[in-house]
Amino acid sequence: MSGTALIAGTGALPRLLAAAAPGMLICEMEGFPADIPGATPLRFRVERLVPFLDGLVDQGVTRVVFAGAMRRPRLEPELFDPRTASLVPRLVGAMQAGDDATLRAVIELFEEWGLAVVGADQIAPDLVPGPGVLAGNPGPGDASDADRAAAIVAALGAVDVGQGAVVAQGLCLAVESLPGTDAMLDFAALHQGLRPDPAGGKGVFYKAPKPGQDRRIDLPAIGPETVARAAAAGLAGIAWQAGGVLLLDRAATIAAANDAGLFLWAREP
Repeated sequence: MSGTALIAGTGALPRLLAAAAPGMLICEMEGFPADIPGATPLRFRVERLVPFLDGLVDQGVTRVVFAGAMRRPRLEPELFDPRTASLVPRLVGAMQAGDDATLRAVIELFEEWGLAVVGADQIAPDLVPGPGVLAGNPGPGDASDADRAAAIVAALGAVDVGQGAVVAQGLCLAVESLPGTDAMLDFAALHQGLRPDPAGGKGVFYKAPKPGQDRRIDLPAIGPETVARAAAAGLAGIAWQAGGVLLLDRAATIAAANDAGLFLWAREP
């Protein structure tokens, strides 16, 4: 896809986008290698962000898509060029305000260079399912747990904490924070005995974007590994906000859910 750069992090999403739109310029931040077969990524450092942006423009890039996981890098002051150094107060201020503010600041910088930031769903629309049940059959108790989890996730997102929660029998067993979804589900697996009625509802993992989140970047995602961890946690299924969550490797995720006896439910907001 000429004119488009993929800022790739780790995980499956960058590979899926690269396969869906061949020809994109693949870029990766040093220390966070993207596993994209056959690609020779253009590497960059935050300390040299301005030369990197200039280079994208010089290569005819007009739009950018971000995909994959990245952590905040450890910055080395001696590597900053003067123009990038002038942006440090702005970036540090955004970082101190939280992840959402950081992402908004990054988007603004790219746009100042005339680079349109687009969402992964604009590159591969099939990755974002519309409303409906894709596997299994959620029951009334599951719907109630999903409602409760959605309210919790909305509250967490409002203070920029996380995008997921696990609820069983109306009780919140775990919430997503900085360690991420896998850590949350692993915690739920270790504390399955917290359900008050062992014969009652198994529980639901619910995921959704944060309220007011810019959906061009950092959309939540689920895939086969999510299903495996939800099954290990003894849950009945996974629900998410329809139109707001990426479903990675749809066929494999649905097959994994059917094999594990879990439902997958793209739920109306």
